[in-house]
Amino acid sequence: MPKKTIRDIDVSGKRCLVRVDFNVPLERQDGQIVITDSTRIQETLPTIKYLIEKGARIILCSHLGRPKGKRTPDESLAPVAPALAALIGRPVAFAGDCVGPEAKELAMSMGDGDVLLLENTRFHAGEEANDATLAKGMADLAEIFVNDAFGSAHRAHASTAGVADYLPAVSGLLMEKELAYLHDELETPQRPFVVILGGAKVNDKIGVINRLLDKADTIIIGGGMAFTFRKLVEGITLGNSLYKPEWEPIAQAALDKAKERGVKMLIPVDALITDSFDFGAKTVGNTRYTAVGEGIPDGWEGVDIGPESVKLFSEEIAKAKTVLWNGPMGVFEIKVCAKGTFDLAEVIAANQDAKTIIGGGDSVKAVKKAGLSDKMTFISTGGGASLELLEGKILPGVAALQDK
Repeated sequence: MPKKTIRDIDVSGKRCLVRVDFNVPLERQDGQIVITDSTRIQETLPTIKYLIEKGARIILCSHLGRPKGKRTPDESLAPVAPALAALIGRPVAFAGDCVGPEAKELAMSMGDGDVLLLENTRFHAGEEANDATLAKGMADLAEIFVNDAFGSAHRAHASTAGVADYLPAVSGLLMEKELAYLHDELETPQRPFVVILGGAKVNDKIGVINRLLDKADTIIIGGGMAFTFRKLVEGITLGNSLYKPEWEPIAQAALDKAKERGVKMLIPVDALITDSFDFGAKTVGNTRYTAVGEGIPDGWEGVDIGPESVKLFSEEIAKAKTVLWNGPMGVFEIKVCAKGTFDLAEVIAANQDAKTIIGGGDSVKAVKKAGLSDKMTFISTGGGASLELLEGKILPGVAALQDK
């Protein structure tokens, strides 16, 4: 996707408004609000450090949480400034708003290489409404707009798309990497190209399935949505497993398209089932694995793929040259239901001959929980954004960037 990046323009001495994703988890500890996971801050460091080296004046903006246009102290970006300062080894000034006199004064008094962090953009209702006045107010602080927040690129908000109406807009290095792997790399993948799709509902993933049926050699289906496919292919009973009759035509159309395109579609052949399940309390009752092809009895539901499914999927993954994984194989948040997802993560990590791309959301959480992040070629920072890009949708935050 040939979009201009910070490498394609002269940023020296220029005030650059950089949209980052600092939507980090915060916790109150001993009366202080602290960051419990700084991954999103660290992901932006290559862009920030590049701009510092080139003598740009860096004005960072981000949303945090869902304050719904109101100022809430627990969702202030103030704790991020010292955390970022420690990571880059230089001071980070903080403005108590993302627009207005204080932000303007601080922005205009910056020197080359200085860093300024603006307050939460969502403290303004106009952010999510893509309000032109708010966008213009932020744009007035700078001369160049840099979007490095891939995780928010699917939202047409004032700070992700609106500001590009008033400033030349280019991508940061993280955004560039996301587009390279989730778009460019998958346009002409090395083959065999194996796609693994999990998650709960068929209708949530059908857009991705349809798009990747035009590109993949094999599509592996897991997670809750696999039960609809199993009912169609094997005719088994599903007990209380995740299923709606209206999902059947969607799944059938995907099976028909796979057959027509010569794409191998693999679905689970066994499952871990339980007679009691409470996701909120993270508990299950009695569990057992079904035999291959066995139905799920009344009162029981499937919560993970079984060992024979792992074996079936592993053989295909081991032969791949490109692997894309989006969505867990089961309810991996509960330890007893996580084995299928973690086993598959290990199989993907073991194939060092393949480019392995983890497409955001729960798959990323699973890979990190399994301690296998460093064994993957690329891990996306975007959940909803990665899903929409994989569906072939145009992301507003990307569309707003200048073409090369």
